[in-house]
Amino acid sequence: MGIVVYGSEGRKLLEPTSAENKERILAAIDQLVPEGSTNAEEGLKLGYEMAAEHFLRDGVNRVILCSDGVANVGNTSAEGILPTIERYAGEGIAFSTFGFGMGNYNDVLMEQLADKGNGSYSYIDTFSEARQVFAEALTGTLQTIATDVKIQVEFDPGKVDRYRLLGYENRDVRDEDFRNDRTDGGEIGAGHTVTALYEIKRKGEARDGLGTVRVRYRDPDTGKTSETAQPIAIGEHLSTELKFLAAVAECAEILRGSYWAKDSSLAAVRELAEATAAGEEQLEFVRLLKDAAAIRGN
Repeated sequence: MGIVVYGSEGRKLLEPTSAENKERILAAIDQLVPEGSTNAEEGLKLGYEMAAEHFLRDGVNRVILCSDGVANVGNTSAEGILPTIERYAGEGIAFSTFGFGMGNYNDVLMEQLADKGNGSYSYIDTFSEARQVFAEALTGTLQTIATDVKIQVEFDPGKVDRYRLLGYENRDVRDEDFRNDRTDGGEIGAGHTVTALYEIKRKGEARDGLGTVRVRYRDPDTGKTSETAQPIAIGEHLSTELKFLAAVAECAEILRGSYWAKDSSLAAVRELAEATAAGEEQLEFVRLLKDAAAIRGN
């Protein structure tokens, strides 16, 4: 690994170093201090040059950005930075972002950069979140097992009257582009899972054959594109995990002022979340939900 820092200007803090030399890496990290302004463009340029110079044909090649996303020196817009990230992504160097900070934190920029860099995006707001992202889930995030992944859900109009997808508006792919392999898709890492929630209105009481889920992806090693499909059916009982995810989605709908949540309340969402939460992360959501309800007065 190598380290680049950027304040008013970028500079290399640590040349690419084997993880076996742990002491040298830790010594470099101990030197990190705030430095002037935020020249993200120059920092990224140096990081990509370092990654390209030491490119491993059969290894993990990735630039990781830790920032608040507020660039104020050099090229500060996403439009000015994205072409560089896209070019290197096409050459096999992926890009991931980890956001830090509050107040003027630029969430939109950080997500856009990771999206175009064929990488992942996470926001770090607590020590426990940092431990989960960097200690428990980082390896699975860095190892890409499928590229240009696209998912298409086709409902049977004879059994489903109407439906809507909750979220993912910025990752929408036109139906006609699903099998267009020139259209960019997402990347999936080892141990990476994706959850998409749909709200549907059935015609009658049909539970099976409601539609088809198709997944299309490219093997990062062979470049071969494959497609698989599975039918959609509703189980007899909703799992506890699904109920919790529904509570999270409903909370987001309420906070964004969605028309579809006009009859919902944070109190009802909290009741469902408390009844189904398990594990540190889910319990943390319940605590945040209580804070949100207190701020809104409900």
